Amino acid sequence: MIAELKNKIIATQNKDSEVVISVEEVSKKFCRDLKQSLFYGVQDIATDLIGGRRKSQYLRSGEFWALKDVGFQLRRGEALGLVGANGSGKSTLLRIISGLIKPDTGIVKVKGRVAPLIALGAGFNPILTGRENIYANMSILGLPTKKIKKLFDDVVDFAEIWEAIDAPVQTYSSGMAARLGFACAVHIEPDVLLIDEVLAVGDVKFKMKCHQRLAKLREKGTAFILVTHNPHSTLNVCDSAIYLKKGQLIQSGESEVIIRKYEEDLCLNGVGSTTGIMVLPRKQNDDLGLDILSLSFRDEHNHVLPHLLTGEPAYLCVECIAHKPINNTNLGVQIKSLSGENDLVLYLTSTSDQCKLKIPRGKVEIRMKMPYCGLVPGVYTSKIYLRDGIRTFDSVEAFRFTVKANRNTSKCLFYQPREWEIVLK
Repeated sequence: MIAELKNKIIATQNKDSEVVISVEEVSKKFCRDLKQSLFYGVQDIATDLIGGRRKSQYLRSGEFWALKDVGFQLRRGEALGLVGANGSGKSTLLRIISGLIKPDTGIVKVKGRVAPLIALGAGFNPILTGRENIYANMSILGLPTKKIKKLFDDVVDFAEIWEAIDAPVQTYSSGMAARLGFACAVHIEPDVLLIDEVLAVGDVKFKMKCHQRLAKLREKGTAFILVTHNPHSTLNVCDSAIYLKKGQLIQSGESEVIIRKYEEDLCLNGVGSTTGIMVLPRKQNDDLGLDILSLSFRDEHNHVLPHLLTGEPAYLCVECIAHKPINNTNLGVQIKSLSGENDLVLYLTSTSDQCKLKIPRGKVEIRMKMPYCGLVPGVYTSKIYLRDGIRTFDSVEAFRFTVKANRNTSKCLFYQPREWEIVLK
């Protein structure tokens, strides 16, 4: 009896640690010139026909490596994020794993049923109705007709398109096609789910439904590979991640570490500023009466901060020159996450805080004190403006800065200061 129990435990552990995707030194090359690409294609076919051997490990004139010697493993129930800028090879890697294209070198081993959500609705026939496309799409993904009939109502309920189910897909909006594509893929309960930016489509309600469904699938052992430019999606869904840059694997590890490495590279490559101060040229026309001279973040000792620290105090300092006294000035700050989906993270104005700024003539510095920085580590861009009730005196469209952390803020959207205590009753 005890031996049987041990065997069941071992079998369960082996199943949980089972490798479902193994990518070994995979490379893929493309040619940017269409005519040259067609010529190479004919050349490769001719080589195969005469039993020759392709020299796939070498680049020909005009070719480039979209992927170069990439390798990793994905186990059952794990979620892996692919991080990198556009053109880094993320979508190419997903297409190779899904079998849509073949690698030039290397081996990809996939165990079980794979559902690629690389482009929702891309596999639909626009002339066929939604009902017909459900049967066609789920059949391609490996389900028999009898099983599809049982799942049909659940698929349409999830997609919420009963009123249009018998209309041609070409009459659907992009959101409707996206919902139907996602519903088809998740209801086959695949062993591996490949997701490429598809969680960015649809309304908030549909996104919540998608995440709930993905969580249930993962509990049942489905493994995920997720591509998204929203770092919070990667942090909340994926335990680990790999960072691709120009087709090469730069780093792999815990998702938080990889996201921070990617964001730091964004700054180092000139996307953001790490100096902590931005000096603006003097304006030739001073008719408006108030000009911004410099922007910076400073500490309590007036030292310029090269970056902000999550949970630590800081001052936003706006140095300006007033050509005449101005009694009612409004300072506005709009902050967006540069590495996310460009959504507004924070919007502050002195007017909304019922603070009327009276600016005297001459050079002044407006300071906004932050008792703590509530932004989580990342790269941000801010728009800062000065205006009164009628006109804008001056504005800076892109003041970029970085936020780092000396504490654990994993999977947070913002930092909440707190204190802990035990109260005796």
